[in-house]
Amino acid sequence: MKTQTKVIQPFLKWAGNKKSIIHRIKPLLPEGNRLIEPFCGSAAVFVNTDYEHYLICDTNADLINLYLHLQKDSESFISYCNKYFIDGTNIAKRYYELREQFNRTKSKKLRAALFLYLNKHCFNGLCRYNKSGGFNVPFGKYKKNLLPEDRMVFFANKAKQAEFIVSDFATTMNNAQKGDIIYCDPPYVPLNESNSTFQYEKNGFTMEQQKSLASLAEKTAQRGIPVLISNHFTDFTKEIYKNAKTSTFSVQRSISCKADKRVKALEVLALYK
Repeated sequence: MKTQTKVIQPFLKWAGNKKSIIHRIKPLLPEGNRLIEPFCGSAAVFVNTDYEHYLICDTNADLINLYLHLQKDSESFISYCNKYFIDGTNIAKRYYELREQFNRTKSKKLRAALFLYLNKHCFNGLCRYNKSGGFNVPFGKYKKNLLPEDRMVFFANKAKQAEFIVSDFATTMNNAQKGDIIYCDPPYVPLNESNSTFQYEKNGFTMEQQKSLASLAEKTAQRGIPVLISNHFTDFTKEIYKNAKTSTFSVQRSISCKADKRVKALEVLALYK
C-alpha cells in the first residue's frame, strides 16, 4: 500500500467520520491486496488509502445505492444531483417535501440523489430511520449548501478499484480471504448513559454485537487476515479487545447538540493480527 500524505475529505457528512484520526489508522493497516470495510460509512478510510482493490460494505442499502450510482456513471449522476443543491431546496418546507419523496420513491436513482441531498441538508449529517424504515432527521438550517462535486469525482475515480455491496459484518468477514485486510468502524459503544448517539440501523447496534465483532475479528486473524477495529475506549471495550494489540488516544467529542457539551474522550484502535 502506498502512503498518501494529504487527508482527503469524504463527500458525505457522517457521524464518527474518520478523517480526523486517519493519521492514526493508516500506520496500523498492514500491507495487503484488498482492504475490506464492513462498516463503510462515509468511506474516509477508503478515499485515504491506496490498496489495489477494495470491498466496501454496509447494511445501509441507501448508502451503498448512492455509491453504486456514483461508480456506474459519475458525470451523469452528478449532473442529476445538481437540481437538489440550489437556493430553493435549502429551506425547511422544501426539505420536508423532498424527505417525504425520498421515503416514498421506488426509483433507485432518485433515492440515491435524495439521500445525498438529505445527508447534506439534514441536522448534523445524521442518518437515522424510524421503526418503519423512514428517514426522519430534521432540517439542518445551513446558510449555504453546495454540491460536493470535486469530492464526488475523486470518489468515483477511486471507485474503479472497488466493489460495493450491502452486507452485514459477519457475512463480509467470513468471506474474506488471505491477502485481505479488514478495517471495522462499528457504531461506537456509548461513553455513558447520557450519550444518546443516533441509531445507525433501525434496531441499533447492540453490546452483544460488539462482542460478536471482537470475537469474529480474533477468529479472522487466526485465518491469516488482519483486522483493525476502532471504538470508544471504555471498560467494556477494554475487556472485549483484551486479546488484540491496542492503542488509545484522546479525541474531541460532542455528546449533545450543544457546542458547550464537548468533551475529550478516549478512543481505541484494536489490531488483531
